[in-house]
Amino acid sequence: MSVKRRDFLKIAGCAGMALLGVSDARARTKEPDPEFSAMLIDTTLCEGCRSCEEACNEKNSLPDPATPFDEGSVYDRKRDTSIGAYTVINRFPNPRDPGSPIYVRRQCMHCNQPACASACLVKGLEKTRQGPVIYNKERCMGCRYCMISCPFDIPKFEYDSPSPFIKKCTFCYDRQRQGKIPACAEACPTEATLFGTRRELVEVARKRIYRNPGKYVPHIYGEHEVGGTGWLYLSAIPFDQIGFRTDLGVRPYPELTSGFLYGVPLVFVLWPSMLLALNHFSRKKGERGDEGKD
Repeated sequence: MSVKRRDFLKIAGCAGMALLGVSDARARTKEPDPEFSAMLIDTTLCEGCRSCEEACNEKNSLPDPATPFDEGSVYDRKRDTSIGAYTVINRFPNPRDPGSPIYVRRQCMHCNQPACASACLVKGLEKTRQGPVIYNKERCMGCRYCMISCPFDIPKFEYDSPSPFIKKCTFCYDRQRQGKIPACAEACPTEATLFGTRRELVEVARKRIYRNPGKYVPHIYGEHEVGGTGWLYLSAIPFDQIGFRTDLGVRPYPELTSGFLYGVPLVFVLWPSMLLALNHFSRKKGERGDEGKD
């Protein structure tokens, strides 16, 4: 099928309008819902049993881990999330009680105003009204801006797959829509992982701090970091000693980049679609020329 010059301009225009629509949709993600669902992780209660990891793997049909779930040697090295493990637990020394190490979960933080969703040009990542930040693989074009923008380095890309997608914790969005709690919270035997509304869990965390003087550092990680996250943490020692970044500030990352995005001239927004359409038009024209030679 040939593409005439008029069709070429129509394609470029439609693509540009689509991008502008995405920009408008991005702006709508700036108002957080106060009743977002959330998770409270009390690291003083976690025993490192990895039940949450196993439940997550089963729920998402992930491959069996290289180190079995009941193998303690997994804590000999620090681990990161991967395309085959959406949540992992790491062990840290406890300076207040050397015989009781601290276990800390790591997964997507489901930010109130996620930088990954703000950076995505095609709404491949989206902040839902319920709280989870979900991934729409049908929309993803593989640019990986979400990986660059995430302050927690969470989205992972299937580099070895012929049809690669982004992988990360889904916050069991489908289970939440069915009225169920996330699989990891359901599997936790010590209630180190609590599920509820964000407002309720912030109150639970504050009460634990106030009612247990000296047990916790007086800080709820995630309450204000990068504008607030859906996952909140309590700890007995400063968070920078158990693998958390404490240099992120309290402003949502999309606010830090919005000035740049709005300052980008329209030509740069439309340029990718223009190049794509021009390439398509030129290639078809070349094919017609080759056919004429035969």
